[in-house]
Amino acid sequence: MTRIALFQMRSGIDPEANFAAIAEAATRAAEEGALALFTPEMALLLDRDRRRAARTIAASGYADYPRRLAGLAVEAGIDLALGSMPVAHPSGKWLNRAHYFPADGGAPTLYDKLHLFDVALASGESWRESNAYAPGAQVACVEGSPVGRLGLTICYDIRFPALFEELGRRLCDCIAIPAAFTVPTGAAHWHVLQRARAIEASAFVIAAAQVGEHEDGRTTYGHSLVIDPWGDILLDMGDEGPGLGYCDIDLSRIGAVRAQVPSLANRREIPKSRPL
Repeated sequence: MTRIALFQMRSGIDPEANFAAIAEAATRAAEEGALALFTPEMALLLDRDRRRAARTIAASGYADYPRRLAGLAVEAGIDLALGSMPVAHPSGKWLNRAHYFPADGGAPTLYDKLHLFDVALASGESWRESNAYAPGAQVACVEGSPVGRLGLTICYDIRFPALFEELGRRLCDCIAIPAAFTVPTGAAHWHVLQRARAIEASAFVIAAAQVGEHEDGRTTYGHSLVIDPWGDILLDMGDEGPGLGYCDIDLSRIGAVRAQVPSLANRREIPKSRPL
């Protein structure tokens, strides 16, 4: 068994306060025997006011947070999967970037969110992530993590099966899906999509989430989850507030499920449609 920790957060607009919360969680998780800590999307800075966020990202010291987070992983003695943080991009926009920092001080694995959340919900909420963010361009996996080969995704990526098909091709043992899901979409789709992605990839899904009413005025769904390769929910942290949750991962479960339902081995290329 491999123990992991999920930090369900209510991140705010001050990256230093968010960093302090992550540092405390990393120390506590390591003390409880966890080998890896997973945080949500936008764990370091959650601010829908883009002018204010731009000032924060441009401030002296902000660019040093990845180095500090890498040092935290070493100091606490725990791998740290930072769900994401905004980073500057040459285009003048930002990237929504996940970082995986190993406890041994090795180079981090980076993943930039491929699919940007541009939606208008029936509730009246409207989000245009592409106004401020550039999309990523590559799939990323962490090799040799405490949970085996770990595929990295972020939030809205969950709605695009081709990404998870590729992670399945790469035989990922676990897939991280950190998120800041809205309440309407979370209530409708969060659990079913997480379970579907675990079943399709025959892999564990680890989904640390933001929760509750944030400083910037948004409300997020919570329900940080761990799903096993059969689609069973091993951990659901609910929506009552931030906190640490723990789950013991049995990696032998992956082989058992893939032997029982060998969908990855049975996969065939879908013929492309011909022009009419």
